[in-house]
Amino acid sequence: MNEVASPHPPAADDAAALEALARTRAALVTEVQKRIVGQERVVDLLLVALFAGGHALFTGVPGLGKTLLVGSLAEAMQLEFSRIQFTPDLLPADITGNEILDLDPDTGRRNFRFIPGPVFCNLLLADEINRTPPKTQAALLEAMQERRVSAGGKTHPLPLPFHVFATQNPIEQEGTYPLPEAQLDRFMLEIAVDYPDEAAERRIVTMGEPTRDSLAPAITPAELVRHQALVKRVPVPPSVVEYIVGLLRATRPDSPRCPADLRELLRWGAGPRAGQQLAAAAQARAALAGRSAVTIDDVRDLAAPVLQHRLVRSFAAESRGVTNAEIMTRLREQFAA
Repeated sequence: MNEVASPHPPAADDAAALEALARTRAALVTEVQKRIVGQERVVDLLLVALFAGGHALFTGVPGLGKTLLVGSLAEAMQLEFSRIQFTPDLLPADITGNEILDLDPDTGRRNFRFIPGPVFCNLLLADEINRTPPKTQAALLEAMQERRVSAGGKTHPLPLPFHVFATQNPIEQEGTYPLPEAQLDRFMLEIAVDYPDEAAERRIVTMGEPTRDSLAPAITPAELVRHQALVKRVPVPPSVVEYIVGLLRATRPDSPRCPADLRELLRWGAGPRAGQQLAAAAQARAALAGRSAVTIDDVRDLAAPVLQHRLVRSFAAESRGVTNAEIMTRLREQFAA
């Protein structure tokens, strides 16, 4: 489990590194905006997930530029990028790789050789992840949690950094397999990708196909790993830790901290792992802004993307059509700092 940073002031070197990280963030946004119009909130959350070392789940209708966004960011960060289109006939080995029987031309001996699958990359886009059966979905679990793949009794480490960004279509539910809670919990953030505003959509319509010109590199994979280590050192004050714990407990219907009007809407709340992820995401948000400590505002801003996909609604909520997003909105309004 990840450790929350100690609430001590950062060293002078870290303060300078935080300023450099803020400049890197600005450079990344500039490059991505050469292809992506609008979606500033989505880009911000995507960067939080990357620099916090987490994975993200995108939810939105087709045609909003999710694949283009992830691919453009990978290019600007010089990350090795792979995309898998998840389909009902996709097999686990299609993701992780296969062992083949190989003939050594020198000795004539036959040996099994592992052929790495597309998961061996820095940034994996799992497109329409809910269109493949649970057995294939589960093939990603070990990779996402342990950054490794097991095959033929051997363990194969994945390259670092390693991140999974998955998409799912919230409209077409026929022929889909909802992600189980255990896999949802592996995603640090659920990012809702909505339609662009009117001004942005006007620009998109008039610009035609997005440019395919190369993007200028703003960061290397090795630098990303160093920045991720820096993010983990950003202090989380005790008052912020208390706020996170209180917010977690407010999502649990059997807890005294859960608002009375929300208890009947919730069956299960967020667990301790969600608190760790929320603290890590808040550290990344603060670091990307060049700040040397996490604030409660960082937590409040990220509470919904981190927690809402981890909530299990009750039958009462489902029958009334109350969504997880609506529950989180009401919770944030009632759970003031």
